[in-house]
Amino acid sequence: MTVPREYPRGIKLVATDLDGTLLHSDGSVSDRSRSALKAAADAGLLVVFVTGRPPRWLDVLVDETGYVGVAVGANGAVLYDMTTEEVITARTLDQALMAELGAAVRAEFPRVQFAVEYGNGFAAEPGYVHDWQINPPYDRRGVALARPRVGELDEILTEPAMKLLAKDREVDADLFLNAVTALVGDRATITHSSSFGLLEISAPGVTKATGLADVADRHGVGPHQVAAIGDMPNDLPMLQWAGHSYAVANAHPSVIEVADEVVDSNDDDAVAQLIEGLLNLQ
Repeated sequence: MTVPREYPRGIKLVATDLDGTLLHSDGSVSDRSRSALKAAADAGLLVVFVTGRPPRWLDVLVDETGYVGVAVGANGAVLYDMTTEEVITARTLDQALMAELGAAVRAEFPRVQFAVEYGNGFAAEPGYVHDWQINPPYDRRGVALARPRVGELDEILTEPAMKLLAKDREVDADLFLNAVTALVGDRATITHSSSFGLLEISAPGVTKATGLADVADRHGVGPHQVAAIGDMPNDLPMLQWAGHSYAVANAHPSVIEVADEVVDSNDDDAVAQLIEGLLNLQ
């Protein structure tokens, strides 16, 4: 494990993944991270959350982090204003394409179970076993969120969606990703951010990089002025787009290989360290 001896100058935007990167392994946000995010805002350094999470799992972080900016959610499919709780833009998969992709994947992986991420709602096949709580109980206004719908794939494809999820716990995550990517081709974007066989399928061309580039462009920021940090394969496009890229020490091997620098782990507050180092150059 190494730490950068010199931080780059001229950085205007820090893009950080959440789970496994900014958040500790137990999902918590440290006092140091909260202080670093506040210091960044006070100094005019833009911090952007870039995550696979849908909007309903972003609101719960406002109180934890104090962050109220624009976030890139659902692996780049959505820009979400955490202040107003509104979706700014969304790039979705249509029902016909999801049905087509689902049939193709199931033909090769008969045990696969599907779920659909609608951003503010979730639907899954009966055999799709949840590995975490699907919804926070309430939104920030105290309104109860709808329970996930259950049905076969053709029954739950009711509207365009941010992501189609494919789960097969008996398949290695990287092998599953490679096989389905070859199968699907350019019909969709396939990635994963899991230690088991769970794929995240987005509209063609949608990645964390495209979502981050949209935010950066809205602020007049170029790639050379961006420092990005992450831990999983879904972070790779973002890290390759940013002018300066960092992998946390607990990152997937593919992320460590691509990043310019390997820093401390998420549990050692790597994002806070990065922000603190950049602020010393402001």
